[in-house]
Amino acid sequence: MKGKICGTGSCVPEQVLDNEELSRMVDTSDAWIRERTGVVRRHIVREETTVSMAVSAARRALENGNVSAEEVELLIVCTFTSEVLLPCAACEVQKRLGAVNAACFDLNAACTGFMFAYNTAQAYIASGLCRTILLIGSESLSHMVDWEDRGTCILFGDGAGAAVLRSAPGEPPVSVMHSDGAAGGALTLQSLHSGELPQRCHGTADLPEKPAGAQNGYIQMNGREVFQFAVKKVPEAIQEVLTLGGTECGQIDYFILHQANKRIVESVAKRLHADAGKFPLNLQEYGNTSSASIPILLDEMHRDGRLRRGQTIVLAGFGAGLSWGASVLEW
Repeated sequence: MKGKICGTGSCVPEQVLDNEELSRMVDTSDAWIRERTGVVRRHIVREETTVSMAVSAARRALENGNVSAEEVELLIVCTFTSEVLLPCAACEVQKRLGAVNAACFDLNAACTGFMFAYNTAQAYIASGLCRTILLIGSESLSHMVDWEDRGTCILFGDGAGAAVLRSAPGEPPVSVMHSDGAAGGALTLQSLHSGELPQRCHGTADLPEKPAGAQNGYIQMNGREVFQFAVKKVPEAIQEVLTLGGTECGQIDYFILHQANKRIVESVAKRLHADAGKFPLNLQEYGNTSSASIPILLDEMHRDGRLRRGQTIVLAGFGAGLSWGASVLEW
């Protein structure tokens, strides 16, 4: 048996922070950000939380797939930015959805999270342990970004995406997963061990206030190392999974990559000698939403008709860990 995506959903905060406003906070400009990242604006939590966005995205996915909350047998939330640690975010989502028959856990693989959760769901379905699984990627990255650090604050945004998988006849999708902990220092986030989220401020963009001595409580990134990692390992993983499945690159209708940086996506397409038009982008609107980026893009493409049954698509995630992976599936 294999898991077939039958419903998708997404949720992003109402508050928008565009490049022009950001340029009044740090030494940058709209043109500089667009050229180097492709990001134009990002959505920032205000009243929303990681859990509340996860619930909204999940409800839309269940409705879209004509699945009741009671039918869900496993609920996985991919996140490293939840406002709750105990109980886990997945249990909080279960409570609010009324998914009373679901086992729940969180999965933290940062930007590769949804990719790893998708493969985990496929394993549960192939083994016969579950028939209906709800996957959610939800992140409030604005809490984890130093808004005085130009190298990171221009990149990230908040949001959630969800997908419902149901068991169907057939072989599970071909997938590959990799991690390199020895290279993990390129992208890190140390806990403050305070048990508190940063206090909110009420400035122009209503962003989190930076607590004194909180440098270790924010994302630290070596942008050059992360870029070099992504443009090398992502095409390698995609080629690996295509070879394992006996699929030619030209047979793929869409390559749906984690939305980290426009130049990364363009470089992957170039290295694969693939049509750049097969690599959809929405990072210009949302920035890098980590584990939420792939399911948000899936939901947009599903609802606007770009995704059609029978198409062959590649999902590929990459990020902190360092971790990366890819799957080939029939939509």
